[in-house]
Amino acid sequence: MTPATPRTGPATLEERVAGALVGAAVGDALGGPVEGYSPDQIAERHGGRIHGIVGPWNGDAWRTARPIAPYHKGDGHVTDDTLMTHALVRVYATVRDHLDAYAVAEHLVPDLMTNPRWVPELEAEALPLQRIFLAEKWLVARIHYGHVDPREAGTGNIVNCGAAMYMAPVGLVNAANPAAAYAEALDVAGAHQSSYGREAAGVFAAAVAAACAPGATPESVVETCLALAKDGTRAAIEAVCAEASRHTDTESALTPLRAAVAPFDTVGPDYRAPSLGARRPSRLHAIEELPVALGMLLAAGGDYRHAVLGSVNYGRDCDSIATMAGALAGALGSPVPEEWAKTVAEASRLDLWEPAATLTAVTREVFARDVERRRAHERAFEGIGGAECSA
Repeated sequence: MTPATPRTGPATLEERVAGALVGAAVGDALGGPVEGYSPDQIAERHGGRIHGIVGPWNGDAWRTARPIAPYHKGDGHVTDDTLMTHALVRVYATVRDHLDAYAVAEHLVPDLMTNPRWVPELEAEALPLQRIFLAEKWLVARIHYGHVDPREAGTGNIVNCGAAMYMAPVGLVNAANPAAAYAEALDVAGAHQSSYGREAAGVFAAAVAAACAPGATPESVVETCLALAKDGTRAAIEAVCAEASRHTDTESALTPLRAAVAPFDTVGPDYRAPSLGARRPSRLHAIEELPVALGMLLAAGGDYRHAVLGSVNYGRDCDSIATMAGALAGALGSPVPEEWAKTVAEASRLDLWEPAATLTAVTREVFARDVERRRAHERAFEGIGGAECSA
């Protein structure tokens, strides 16, 4: 498929789904080559801020240079964030209804284990399982080999953004219904994460759903997140977004946003050497990626290009931050730069628009089922005299 033609009115469902999924993939590809570094290190390496797609941090030595080897991060290659997002879209395409943790066990885990696909960072056909991070391999170890109840399989995994990074499809299937997206994502993510990692998955899905609502703004998305989020996740979003609201550009927000999220982030100042308290369950902490993505969305005024570039130049886990910021800006209707999308699609050998078309069709089917289920409930409730009779 090809990119949609420029629109002249409010974004349609098709455009919002495409904006979110293509926007997430492009953000992922832009952030990948500088993941793990600080804004200062990124500026020194690239002679200033990044303004588009760049090559690997170690150039042609990417195959052997640690700590990135053997992954080709850069040159428009998407990472595991996008591989997992597209895998979840395929689950929706199979089930064609709302998902739960058992759908992850019955469909996502086998897909990761048995279906070879082109993996851009490996420049080869491979099982997705051979690329995904240890926190995602946990799904296979616990569910396939351990036969753990899928609803509880996330317990014991390191607490990180692994589940949140691919929850955009849940928000899109529940477009304009954030509370439903939150509940569904919590169920789906229970197979993968616990504690604030699972909570972030629910809140991110809700944010995407909120971004799809008519007239949505970055501010309304953040308000929705604050209404649903719990514990440290809510506190982190509130602190980061309060700081972001003081900025009208992402450049000035780079250092302040990191300072705002630091009290809630367990990884610590050295991203590649997490503290001993990192990634453990807590009601006081939060993942870094979601609050910062929301902060970048606010500072950028919802503009896709600025939100994503701010996320990329922030460094640290910037592929996931840019994935989330890109999904949110795209769902709001901010255009994804066509030159970026085409380059990423070609470099990654992926049709970025096909998953969006598939998920749009599924979303319409699920909505129709939801309407009928609601009407059946209304009839049943009326049948037991539960409905008030109007005068």
